[in-house]
Amino acid sequence: MVTAAKREYLKAIRVRYKHADKPEKGRILDEFCRVCGYHRKYAIRLLNSKPRQRRSPPGPAPVYNSAELLQVLQRLWEYTGHACSRLLKVSISIWLPFYEARHGALPADVQMKLEKISPATIDRILKPVRGAKRRGRSGTKPGTLLKQQIPIRSGCWDVTRPGYLEADSVAHCGESLAGDFVWSVNLTDILSGWTETRAVWNRGARGVQAQIAKIESGLPFPMLGFDCDNGSEFLNHHLVDYFLDRDDERVAFTRSRPYRKNDNAHVEQKNWTHVRQLVGYDRLADPRFVVLLNDLYTTAWNPLRNFFMPVMKLKSKERVGAKIVKRYDQPQTPYQRLLASGCLTAKAERALKRTLAKLSPLELKEAVEQKLKAIATLLSVTMNVSQ
Repeated sequence: MVTAAKREYLKAIRVRYKHADKPEKGRILDEFCRVCGYHRKYAIRLLNSKPRQRRSPPGPAPVYNSAELLQVLQRLWEYTGHACSRLLKVSISIWLPFYEARHGALPADVQMKLEKISPATIDRILKPVRGAKRRGRSGTKPGTLLKQQIPIRSGCWDVTRPGYLEADSVAHCGESLAGDFVWSVNLTDILSGWTETRAVWNRGARGVQAQIAKIESGLPFPMLGFDCDNGSEFLNHHLVDYFLDRDDERVAFTRSRPYRKNDNAHVEQKNWTHVRQLVGYDRLADPRFVVLLNDLYTTAWNPLRNFFMPVMKLKSKERVGAKIVKRYDQPQTPYQRLLASGCLTAKAERALKRTLAKLSPLELKEAVEQKLKAIATLLSVTMNVSQ
């Protein structure tokens, strides 16, 4: 008999043993020893002992266990695209006014707990609802024509001002890189984390150059540098002419070392947070997806990420024994980092503030979901046709 069953059996016969006469107690004791295999003296002590009172667990009483707080925290985590605990901690103060405007004011104690909650507590609370994601394929096709004209970036850019961007492309190819499908082109500013994404069909040189031109025209700062991998969508004459044949100041056009993905670590990280987490790994093999994705990126997704989603920057990294200790700065949104840089013109600052005043993160999140549904509908149609 297992221990839990023995305890239940003891609990059931203890009261009967207490009120029985001496002969009856002897029979109960014999039965108890025979069933549980206890020594007679030990069985007598158990039957005569008082029931144990259930003790509360040691330590202070739980603080962050109210159902309402857990619901608010999980909703904010989902709204922010499953942000990590350190980013979610900063996002709470940004998103909470919009959350209360939508769902009603929160009790004072819940607001106070959300202000004081630590990243470690957020990790502990959200651990049961976090899931795993699958990885996809790399679609970099080497571009060899202009490697001699486009230098490798050998040093660090002046990242005390915005305008130096890293670029990469993401394949929406499903399980095969064969055939025609949609690509997403990602550009991210190293200083602020400001990221713009556009979709192109088949990663053609002209199409990529056209989307980069549209991105540059909408940036709140001038483009000063452009660094990419060695893919043929970037190493071509169209981009060389676009960046270098200018009447005004040229854009520093550089490339990373071959097979060194970490040379473009900033944009590689954005490939995951800004594209894969949003669109996934399905094959988008219809030109109509380009229009839907660009509408999603420009009207909802990019504003949501740039104005309302904090990002962290690595301040230092050192080896301590067998460990590498990394230290990050205080999380801020790309918009906040641009304003804090002091490098924007007064006109650009006013334009950004006017744009922010018109936006609501919850409305942008709903717009993202609606546009993703349209993409999913087209995806189901194209999959049925292909089958």
